[in-house]
Amino acid sequence: MTRAAIADFFQRLSVHMPAPKTELDYTSPYTLLVAVTLSAQATDVGVNKATRRLFPVADTPEKMVRLGEKRLGEYIRTIGLWRNKAKNVIALSQILLDVHDGEVPGTRDELEKLPGVGRKTANVVCNVAFGQPTIAVDTHIFRVSNRTGLARGKDVVKVEERLEKVTPAEYLQHAHHWLILHGRYVCKARTPECWRCEVADLCLFTPKTPEGGFPKKKNPVRKSKRTLRSKPPLKSARK
Repeated sequence: MTRAAIADFFQRLSVHMPAPKTELDYTSPYTLLVAVTLSAQATDVGVNKATRRLFPVADTPEKMVRLGEKRLGEYIRTIGLWRNKAKNVIALSQILLDVHDGEVPGTRDELEKLPGVGRKTANVVCNVAFGQPTIAVDTHIFRVSNRTGLARGKDVVKVEERLEKVTPAEYLQHAHHWLILHGRYVCKARTPECWRCEVADLCLFTPKTPEGGFPKKKNPVRKSKRTLRSKPPLKSARK
């Protein structure tokens, strides 16, 4: 995709979604950090359902450490990999108390030192909590970037680097959310809804999905093969 097309791409998304935001519920940098950590290999809806009960009880590192791993597990049991996530949340909360005076650090390097916090999680926290123009590449952004030709790459780091390079400065702050929401609700994994996509004419994906999807191909009727009986062996003439 050309630079001009990329600028047009983000301009249209900005008009369609002028104030994009994360769909995870949070009230502070700490609760955001916990929510994003819990969201790995889980849906935002599922995480919100759990944190809606958890955060009124434990919304600070101190309260979370006092809650403990076992009781935390009772709140997040419905989330995938909950045992390991409970262990990480308690551990990172203790580190925040011991090393950062209970505050969430505002740099990706410091965030990635916390248990259970990878590059994507750190980028989300930096972007949402601290207003930094980072792009956290998840499965939606990876798919949209490669499918549309916006920023192609074989791994998430390559796509992230490419996106940061080609995205116009005025769109960097919200690019992360525009792409996630576009991938989640329009440019879907199995069947992208191209007929209602506001950037379909800029996208390099072909063939574009028509409204209602492509007609299913009928399986050809296979003709049954006749089984040929082998001829009986010739009897040898008696001497």
